[in-house]
Amino acid sequence: QAQLVESGGGLVQAGGSLRLSCTASGTGRINTMGWYRQAPGKQRELVANIGSGGITNYADSVKGRFAISRDNAKNAAFLQMNSLKPDDTAVYYCYIINFRTWWGQGTQVTVSS
Repeated sequence: QAQLVESGGGLVQAGGSLRLSCTASGTGRINTMGWYRQAPGKQRELVANIGSGGITNYADSVKGRFAISRDNAKNAAFLQMNSLKPDDTAVYYCYIINFRTWWGQGTQVTVSS
């Protein structure tokens, strides 16, 4: 049974930065790590992910502002979020894929204007 622990959310002013962390335990080899987000009244959307070899994928809305990385030895992923906008306000959910998809508990990111 995999467990994902997230940290790093919070309240920040527009233009500020936050760094999310996600650490997985109880897993074998992890293929993909990443984050989705869900804002009130909206569907959950992919923010970014990273493969085991380091290939990254970003939503168009965050390209150039967010950067995802991972530490395979620690089964951890990180999302550096810069130049935050009020539209980035959402609950951010970490996920991993090995033989199935596992989800973190979510962390709130609020960007004030």
